[in-house]
Amino acid sequence: MSPSPRSSGERRDGRTVAIVQARTGSTRLPGKVLRPILGQPMIHRVMTRAARASTLDAVVLATTTLPEDDALAGLAQAAGWPVTRGSPTDLLDRYLQAAREHEAEVVVRITSDCPLIDPEVIDRVVEAFRAAEVDYASNTLEPRTYPRGLDVEVVSLAALEQAGREDSNPAWREHATPYLYRHPERFRLLRVPFERDESRERWSVDTPEDETVVRRLYEALGRDDFGWLEALAVAKAHPEWSRGNRDIEQKAVPPA
Repeated sequence: MSPSPRSSGERRDGRTVAIVQARTGSTRLPGKVLRPILGQPMIHRVMTRAARASTLDAVVLATTTLPEDDALAGLAQAAGWPVTRGSPTDLLDRYLQAAREHEAEVVVRITSDCPLIDPEVIDRVVEAFRAAEVDYASNTLEPRTYPRGLDVEVVSLAALEQAGREDSNPAWREHATPYLYRHPERFRLLRVPFERDESRERWSVDTPEDETVVRRLYEALGRDDFGWLEALAVAKAHPEWSRGNRDIEQKAVPPA
């Protein structure tokens, strides 16, 4: 996607903070972020893998103020992860709160249901953002090329704050970033694709079937410092593993 006219905010290549959104109240797989993968909660896998990205200054857990997320916040604090607790429904506001609390100038959005998130993919999207005069960069802009579950969005704090001021759609705010990528006339967008289409693989964890696929990949690899291309090679060697989750519908962002 070609860059569109600049937003009113000026991007700064300053402190870069990954904010990992997490809650325990998933409807399709309750408590999934605390369920173990190779002996560690899924959120631990996400935070640990994200922290290996060389372009990040910090990785922050952003959870809700609901009592049901006390255990998640406690786990984060015990692990030494920075934590922000904010709105259960206004995810855009929660991201802004976390960005301000942790002095982010560039925000990297990662979701807690992506236990195969790859630090090299994070670095690739962040570096593409830094190299271009854009407000938002992502490997999720259509057409997708990466497997679902490697999703990385990078946005300047100025652009995120503009979205916070202007986005009046609660359904969009619940997903944090739609206002940015659905207003290319306001923000410069950058698509960061892979060299070939591998988007058929589904590695995000929303259902028990998704969890089974991810567990099998972890068990086959036997460690958590593998790259996504290693996981892809295992997945292609065992195509039967992904038959159970390949057709699962991703929750869609509502239209305006």
